[in-house]
Amino acid sequence: MVRISPINKPILLQGHERSITQIKYNREGDLIFSVAKDTVANAWYSVNGERLGTYNGHTGAVWCIDCDWDTKNVLTGSADNSCRLWDCETGKQLALLETNSAVRTCGFDFSGNIIMFSTDKQMGYQCYLNFFDLRDPQQIEDNQPYVSVPCSDYKITSAVWGPLGEFVIAGHENGEVNQFSAKTGEILEKAKEHTKQINDIQTSVDLTMVITASKDNTAKLFDSTTLEHIKTFRTERPVNSAAISPIMDHVVMGGGQEAMEVTTTSTRIGKFEARFFHAAYEEEFGRVKGHFGPINCVAFHPDGKSYSSGGEDGYVRIHHFDPQYFDFELEA
Repeated sequence: MVRISPINKPILLQGHERSITQIKYNREGDLIFSVAKDTVANAWYSVNGERLGTYNGHTGAVWCIDCDWDTKNVLTGSADNSCRLWDCETGKQLALLETNSAVRTCGFDFSGNIIMFSTDKQMGYQCYLNFFDLRDPQQIEDNQPYVSVPCSDYKITSAVWGPLGEFVIAGHENGEVNQFSAKTGEILEKAKEHTKQINDIQTSVDLTMVITASKDNTAKLFDSTTLEHIKTFRTERPVNSAAISPIMDHVVMGGGQEAMEVTTTSTRIGKFEARFFHAAYEEEFGRVKGHFGPINCVAFHPDGKSYSSGGEDGYVRIHHFDPQYFDFELEA
């Protein structure tokens, strides 16, 4: 196994005071959006790590962020029981959707016209998956989604839009993966491959596959339309996030122990490394050290030439791959 040691030092983004919850690139990859448990959403230039600005307004931890295809609007969901829509360029708040419990996941569909977000099961309220059409201002004004799906059994812990905006693929706290129709809200497909909570779901660049990261120490690759299980990547500790490379047959995974258990173990046992696996052979071929705490989120740049990771230490690190990475072949 190679220790991937980037010649170019990683770019360190210091814009959060608490642990990172999610990072997202826009479609071109020139911007990175990061959110953390400290109420602020940041936008950064991915090329040099310069901070463009912040989206201010939330009063609780921000769990999720998404950006539409033309980088016009940004969507955030927070523990202050709200989902907010922002103007990407000016940072102005365009809409505020209030909920009964924390907003855990959010996302724009392919067209940028329809948003989905899921709320937590807490304080006697159950988990809902809500769909709003942004072209209808009345829905926003009345805070009335055109479809609202109750998930009474197990709450949604992570969700992404499938291809063509027809359905949402959601991971639940019991390890189930479900497809919810964006038109009717009914469950189209189900898969139960994981034994514990799903921490993160991300799509491949062409939306044909999704990768799930789970507390059961594995990440799994699924077909996004049939939810057929394709591959499994195994580690010895919980996987918090996993992403699929847009140009190579690689996946990157980040994880570590629960934040509360970190202080009781030495840093070596903590092993806060991003781990690279070959997508076809399910074999680990490299690691990148760097974070001083578990990695909560990983994301590949859309051009596949760099990736970034956000950790429990509140830093986002952008790693640019060195030339050897692109020539690397795994001997079968």
